[in-house]
Amino acid sequence: MLCCLCDLLQLLAALAAVLLLLVAVIAHVTARKMPNLHRHEAEKFFVGNNGEKKPFPSIHDRPEKDLSVVVPAYNEEARLPVMMDEAMQFLEKRQKQRSSFKYEVIIVDDGSSDKTTQVALNYSKKYGSDKVRVLTLVKNRGKGGAGVLVSRGKIILMADADGATKFADLENVEAGLNSLKPWPDNLAIACGSRAHLEKESIANRSMFRTVLMYGFHFLVWFLCVRGVRDTQCGFKLFSREAAARTFTALHVDRWAFDVELLYIAQCLKIPIAEIAVNWTEIEGSKLVPFWSWLQMGRDLLFIRLRYLTGAWKMDTTGKLD
Repeated sequence: MLCCLCDLLQLLAALAAVLLLLVAVIAHVTARKMPNLHRHEAEKFFVGNNGEKKPFPSIHDRPEKDLSVVVPAYNEEARLPVMMDEAMQFLEKRQKQRSSFKYEVIIVDDGSSDKTTQVALNYSKKYGSDKVRVLTLVKNRGKGGAGVLVSRGKIILMADADGATKFADLENVEAGLNSLKPWPDNLAIACGSRAHLEKESIANRSMFRTVLMYGFHFLVWFLCVRGVRDTQCGFKLFSREAAARTFTALHVDRWAFDVELLYIAQCLKIPIAEIAVNWTEIEGSKLVPFWSWLQMGRDLLFIRLRYLTGAWKMDTTGKLD
């Protein structure tokens, strides 16, 4: 009996090894070899104050603003105004208190089928295109780094369009970024985090969703990122150098975008601070719990295997002059 059990375990181990090898081969041969930095011609311009098209700058240009806020938005015509009203009120108030403070908000319409671009352009008209710019992607690509790569800020914040994180928490995340000074080679990242809210969220979640959450956390820790408890919170602040180095190296646009970003940051030894933020779940999420988490799990495994097998190389050409 014991001999049969040992044979069965050996057979299962062999099957698991063969399956992992097969997945590694699939991950390798289906990998896009270079980061997806291509932009359609229409994506190279924004609409200026007089309605004329003007070319976007590059993150490799000298910074002109103290802060850039990049807001990825996909079919967010309903939720975007709430987030933008809160953000603009905060930013305008800071500018009144400190006249030297300069900022911009870049709203990235990720191929929406609703009126997200029109809603965003209304803010550009109200505040001027120097403060609010709209980048409309030709087709849906996922969060990616399109807005970051055309930003002008010395520091760059990525903030979700749903407004789940209170914009005033920018001050806490800024303090977290500053706590990492002196920044080695001007590299630093501060991540907003909901990890302190896990106990409360577990109490209000089904057992199934709780198991999915812990399973995802384990996969992130085991495969890619160590030391950051909440990789998915869409409120991250970057020094300009850190943004250039990480976003120009990204291969993933969608579900596991944040994980690859932090994986690259850790490989480049960029210091990361995790800062607690206020967060509220907002209705209208595009995530379908089971299938979205399954997609994320697959992407996490593929990220790790593609780097391990050499299908993806760590691109370091994003370094600023």
